[in-house]
Amino acid sequence: MSALREVAAPFAVPGPSGVAIRARLRATDADAAVLAEVGAFLGSLAAGDLAVRSRQGLAHDAATWAARKRELTGASSARLAGSLTKATHDQWALARRGQTAEMAWLRGEITRTEARLARPLGVKANKREGLVRGYGSRAEWHAKSRRLHTLKDRLTRVEADWAAGRVHVVRGGKRLARLRHHLEEAGLEERGWRERWRAARMFLAADGESGKRLGNETIRVTETGQVSLRLPAALSHLANAPHGRYELDAAVVFKHRGEEWLDRITNNQAVAYRIHHDVVRGRWYVTAAWQRAAVPVLPPQAALARGVVAVDMNDDHLAA
Repeated sequence: MSALREVAAPFAVPGPSGVAIRARLRATDADAAVLAEVGAFLGSLAAGDLAVRSRQGLAHDAATWAARKRELTGASSARLAGSLTKATHDQWALARRGQTAEMAWLRGEITRTEARLARPLGVKANKREGLVRGYGSRAEWHAKSRRLHTLKDRLTRVEADWAAGRVHVVRGGKRLARLRHHLEEAGLEERGWRERWRAARMFLAADGESGKRLGNETIRVTETGQVSLRLPAALSHLANAPHGRYELDAAVVFKHRGEEWLDRITNNQAVAYRIHHDVVRGRWYVTAAWQRAAVPVLPPQAALARGVVAVDMNDDHLAA
């Protein structure tokens, strides 16, 4: 008879540290054309910066980061360069975590396959002795032995990439890139696929900065929902407002957590924005995100030290 599982001691879970809200941006044709041009230009800068960062591998340090930011600043701006390099670092780190997960999965698959290959054909599993079942036939055993060599070769390549700090990233998504070769199966034309590809590779994002007007100097949203963005130096001819800015005709309304967002921008607290285009729906969206101040979490023992009152939330009354 197996022993019963022990119940772990209760603990308090900290609340969410970040907030993200999204609203539709009803952009006009003129606004959409400018957003697409700016997004494509910044996307090309992001792709080039990601290539440089990937070639650096594990040799990256603060000096190389500063050099990349200086190079991007000349073509965009200091704040845009900071957002681009930060996005590059996040993408590189995500790829590294993906490599770690892939290596763990490959090692597990290799161990399980080797254990089953070592067992006689058709033998059943023995849980008491920790033995797995064997494969059902000679053909299945042969196929799995070939797969074992494939898994080991794949693990060798991933481990070599990990040791060298080399990552493989597709800006726009590997799934969408592979879809280019299967347009008929997906029911797409080449033009439709290229629109999705361009939208996925655009970069229209800016990190917030506390103390600045409305919490963001690059992409600014006023209390009335007026959206404007600071154009890169190379696209300053598109400006329709002072200081190299472009003001959109469309306004945005954040209904979910709108009061919390309004409180932040009124007090000039940092708010990060991202503008993206959903080609399938034919819509533009604005996502606002910010971090909440860390709230200390009391352990259950401290909360129960002087007694507690439980509240039963009924439909028409509260019961203590």
